[in-house]
Amino acid sequence: MIPDDFAAEWESAWNAHDLDRIMRHYHPDIRFRSEKAVALTGSGDISGADALRACWAKALDQQADLEFQVIDVFHGHEMLVLTYRNHHGVLAAEPLYFDETGLAYQGAACHRKGH
Repeated sequence: MIPDDFAAEWESAWNAHDLDRIMRHYHPDIRFRSEKAVALTGSGDISGADALRACWAKALDQQADLEFQVIDVFHGHEMLVLTYRNHHGVLAAEPLYFDETGLAYQGAACHRKGH
């Protein structure tokens, strides 16, 4: 996994609203945390690719104009942190942890409040 390449493909997949491309980056046993998921699923802690896919399918269905712009990519050991801005101008960050196959097995979405 090359962080900058991952970020470019991640942004492109989300902006295309291509759920299959988005999900290609995530391990079947992904654990993902997001406060925004609570409104979509009833929980901010999502376990498994099927549950994550269902959550993001709802998000895409509810926001036809959803778009992300990657601001920066922070490189780490078998991890990265993406910072990006959404279509409403809200700044967000996602730490993602990768296994030896290059799939994210853990991640989270954090959003700046008040925007």
